[in-house]
Amino acid sequence: MNKVFVQDDLNAVIRQHSEWLASQLHTQRESLFPPDAEKTMRTFTSGEAAALLKVNDSYLRKLHLDGKGPSPELTPGNRRHYSAQDIQALRELLEKTARKPGDYLPGRRVDPEDRTKYTDHLQVIGVMNFKGGSGKTTTSAHLAQRLALSGYRVLAIDLDPQASLTALHGVQPEFDLVDGGTLYDAIRYDDPAPIASVIRKTYIPNLDLIPGNLELMEFEHDTPRALAQGNAGLFFFRVKEALTQVESQYDVVVIDCPPQLGFLTMSALSAATGVLVTIHPEMLDVMSMSQFLRMTADLMDVIAESGADMSHDWMRYVLTRYEPADAPQNRIVAFLRTMYGDAVLNAPMLKSTAISDAGLTKQTLYEVERSAFTRTTYDRAIESLNAVNDEIAGLIQQTWGRP
Repeated sequence: MNKVFVQDDLNAVIRQHSEWLASQLHTQRESLFPPDAEKTMRTFTSGEAAALLKVNDSYLRKLHLDGKGPSPELTPGNRRHYSAQDIQALRELLEKTARKPGDYLPGRRVDPEDRTKYTDHLQVIGVMNFKGGSGKTTTSAHLAQRLALSGYRVLAIDLDPQASLTALHGVQPEFDLVDGGTLYDAIRYDDPAPIASVIRKTYIPNLDLIPGNLELMEFEHDTPRALAQGNAGLFFFRVKEALTQVESQYDVVVIDCPPQLGFLTMSALSAATGVLVTIHPEMLDVMSMSQFLRMTADLMDVIAESGADMSHDWMRYVLTRYEPADAPQNRIVAFLRTMYGDAVLNAPMLKSTAISDAGLTKQTLYEVERSAFTRTTYDRAIESLNAVNDEIAGLIQQTWGRP
């Protein structure tokens, strides 16, 4: 007979199971990333480096032979491998002789008349949906990493208390964030900390992280109390105001929003210049998204009535976990494209075992070696991810008035 737990027993069991799982995850991390349990980025073949820089491999070889730029690692087969740091150094070298500014460093431009300012405004991208399994965190992580590898200065913010984006970047909330260290520290109502104090460098050049954990839920609990006491002010501006402290240090901020329309999401929406809504093309998900959009519009009306400017540079839907051979999915995709037109990204993110298998070791597809999968599986998945992320990069460039 199954044991029936009373409330106290159930609390004890849940807490014990939580501690067991956290301990096993910590052990797994140490086994995956010894000896100091910190992740590092893999190296890139000369072909991959050339593709990221958008030059020919032969040109990279010539730079190496001429002694220009960083020296790549040479394998026993005399093949060149470049670190992510090497690729960034090459970007800076090539930008000096580029035909036009931004060919290799595509980020914001400094105002020539006032070198302390930028001619382009910071892009803040909120990735959202309140339906689980829509690929929100997968989309956020791959977008942030692709933009960073492409030369943008990126800040990734995990605003989801479940902290999956945080775990993907080698931070385990239960062990690494016991004394805070999330965005909550910078947006809390009593004695907020400088946002710089919760920003962490990652193992990828140009990519910084503000991790998340369950502490973020405190903002959901604090805000009603602050509103009742008249101390909340324009609470939905708190994320935006915190970002102004480090606005000059980044080109793009990617926010992985919570899977709910609470105060955190409202504050993220107020900070966002672009909104990316993930859609899994299944009927139940589309029905859920209908409610999500209706509730979001109602909330944005409330915020706008309080005096906030809720206009955004762009909003796009991205199809996730898409299976081209699935006829029902194709019908839904056709329906969405007919209804929303250009608001649906041209490139879908395909469902792939390569992406899910990479996640088993807390990695994105950009972090794993191609040799870990069959060539066709890897190439199909990486081409899909690159197409989605580069289309979003194109939106950023258009927003800044560049072709």
